[in-house]
Amino acid sequence: MIYKNTCRNGLRIILEHVPDVRSVTIGVWIKTGSRFDPEDQSGISHFLEHMLFKGTKSRNARDIAEAFDSIGGQVNAFTSKEYTCFYAKVMDTHQIYAVEILADMFFNSLFEEEEIEREKKVVLEEINMYEDTPDDIVHDLLAQSSYSAHPLANPILGSRQHVQSFTSDELRTYMKDHYTPNNIVISAAGHINERLEDELENYFGQFNASTNVLNARAPVFTAGEVIKKKNIEQAHLCYGFSGMAVTDDDLYSLILMNNVFGGSMSSRLFQEIREKHGLAYSVFSYHSSFLDHGLLTIYAGTGVQQLSLLKDSINQTIDQFVEKGITDKELLYSKEQLKANLLFSHESTNSRMSRNGKNELLLNTDRSIEDMLNEIEAVTNENVQSVIDRLFKHKPSMALVTSLE
Repeated sequence: MIYKNTCRNGLRIILEHVPDVRSVTIGVWIKTGSRFDPEDQSGISHFLEHMLFKGTKSRNARDIAEAFDSIGGQVNAFTSKEYTCFYAKVMDTHQIYAVEILADMFFNSLFEEEEIEREKKVVLEEINMYEDTPDDIVHDLLAQSSYSAHPLANPILGSRQHVQSFTSDELRTYMKDHYTPNNIVISAAGHINERLEDELENYFGQFNASTNVLNARAPVFTAGEVIKKKNIEQAHLCYGFSGMAVTDDDLYSLILMNNVFGGSMSSRLFQEIREKHGLAYSVFSYHSSFLDHGLLTIYAGTGVQQLSLLKDSINQTIDQFVEKGITDKELLYSKEQLKANLLFSHESTNSRMSRNGKNELLLNTDRSIEDMLNEIEAVTNENVQSVIDRLFKHKPSMALVTSLE
């Protein structure tokens, strides 16, 4: 059962007790990401996430790492376009200690200039690593071709220029403005101690900060094209189709549709592109949902000489998909795969914590596994066909990373 408590400062705590496990995963979710970075501070959300691990008034960076290592725990963080999360997974006997460390990182990080300068080098190397991975960078280029000058087009890591310019004062100001109680959800799942809620509220439910309602400018999808040339052997291609927001009523129909189209080894794309024609080793599609929009992405990598054949084959697969839709058998298989994925993830306290945290942060609601399974089961072939017609009726955006020749 999922339990929710709204603290007096507006911060929300979501707890799910799982009595038959011995772990607890605790996540601090903040409704801010690269989409909300100021134009002249691209990448600051991601950089701030890094700096929360770099020392507090009572612990340096090594102390933080050793604190979790000493209890056999795991600690990590990530930043997306619309939210940031830092979290820890520990044995149930150490959950109160984990809360104390996470709270120390949240409230007492020093952002010392020496640590900032050192971490700038780390993030710049992260950007370099990304640039050297064409099958990663092509997805960032697709965001640029799909959203043009909108903040959703910006890379999460930011630009080298902006990363090099960040100061301690800028980090503190950004955290003060964005890490506000109304934009924060604490999610915990596992063998929860009866003291955990009180400890979370004692640490996180008392701090006062001004309410900051994030007014995100809605994006407009643009069917643009971006081509980047590098010294590589393969061509990496992405197509993007205007998708659905996280709140869209047809989202499950889209997820089921995508599974048939390009989300599994038995999918149309995989069978046509790889198994039938041998044009690519890696080919798939996936959907990204944002607060007010979404993007269906098709990716494939092939030899430069086969790029034209690959494009033709993808277009033919789309045309046949739009014309014929999916079969009842495919819909049944897709439902079973999606239900299995949900149920398998339900066995992980990490997955439960993440699902509950994101649902509360983005949808302001909790959704049980049973509710989601029922929504999946209710999708009809007609629902899926409607989604197919809706998504594929417009020209897609395109991104390509190819060789210098």
